[in-house]
Amino acid sequence: MKIGILGAGGWGTALSILLSSNGHKVTLWEFQPNVAHVLATKRVNEPLLPGVRIPDEVEITSELEQVVENAEIIVIAVPSHVVRSLTERMRSFSLQDKLVVSVAKGLENETLKRLSEVILENLPQLDSAQIVILSGPSHAEEVSRGVPTTVVAASESLESAKKIQRIFTTSTFRVYTNIDVIGVELGGSLKNIIAIAAGISDGVGYGDNTKAALMTRGLVEITRLGVAMGANPMTFAGLSGMGDLIVTCMSRYSRNRYVGEQIGRGRK
Repeated sequence: MKIGILGAGGWGTALSILLSSNGHKVTLWEFQPNVAHVLATKRVNEPLLPGVRIPDEVEITSELEQVVENAEIIVIAVPSHVVRSLTERMRSFSLQDKLVVSVAKGLENETLKRLSEVILENLPQLDSAQIVILSGPSHAEEVSRGVPTTVVAASESLESAKKIQRIFTTSTFRVYTNIDVIGVELGGSLKNIIAIAAGISDGVGYGDNTKAALMTRGLVEITRLGVAMGANPMTFAGLSGMGDLIVTCMSRYSRNRYVGEQIGRGRK
């Protein structure tokens, strides 16, 4: 399978390693030509995944149209605030018979739209059945090193979700399926708020009791909001809800928890 990954950050790089090791032909797109050249030459994303080698089989380029046109599966792995500008650049590209997988997490700042809504708005040539959301407790630092990880592939089309499940699943990376796109996307974005609060608790010096309360009641609030927005409440008890919340509130890799911790320590 020909897979184009848009975004050579930590997550995009980790997925390029995962998918290449699974036998797929992977092309990794980096916005800055000079950075793409360094990655292609050194084969290591030094700032984000030091010591983890990018396989020689992974092609690295800054030519967006080339990557999109040649791919059967397109993975959007850019930060959430870049999704709109990236997809605007893709508006004239042919996307017929392609699946678009979004691994970005968050809501659009200005509109509060979910990222799948932004993608569909900017790429009218796509049908909602062509979009799959991949989310769950999955830090790139661990996925790139083959640490056992489980995530959820969500799409309005169960067939599309199952196709991505088959393509991404390895002996250390297990993918479940779901048709609750709203719930999976909200779980992946709203948990960041609770993680900041958990970090503040750490920074202030509160104990495990406090953090457990924050996480538990935080999940209740996430679920209530999700249901009000049309999600299935059971989704938030799974990997893309509770699972992602736990890892983001607890992990040393969690940037949101770290920010909260610095706030709790009085850092401005």
